[in-house]
Amino acid sequence: MPKPLMPRSVARFNKVVTNRIQGVYAPYLPPFAVIVHRGRRSGRAYRTPVIAFRSGRRLIVGLPYGRDCDWVRNLLAEGRGGVERLGRARRIGDPRVLTAAGAGDLPLPGRFAARYMDVLVADIED
Repeated sequence: MPKPLMPRSVARFNKVVTNRIQGVYAPYLPPFAVIVHRGRRSGRAYRTPVIAFRSGRRLIVGLPYGRDCDWVRNLLAEGRGGVERLGRARRIGDPRVLTAAGAGDLPLPGRFAARYMDVLVADIED
């Protein structure tokens, strides 16, 4: 498992400051997207801006903070969520975290990202 690229202090800052700003334009401006997920304990709906790529019916998201981020854990626990990308909201299901060893069938950008960090792959449902 690769080490997270970003330290936890950057993750905390982004959660409090940067995500609020990015949340305004992320649903409309590629390669940004917003992952919509429910809290594991609270059940509350959350929106987290990410950088995401689509490959066919799959959404690929790099995890620079590692797989232990709250939004990743929430999405994996629920087994589904949503994504807002290019001004459209869609459901996503069957999320899974891949490492470089398991990313062989991903397109080139996904394989490249997986060399340096874990990637989350989810199926886009209509």
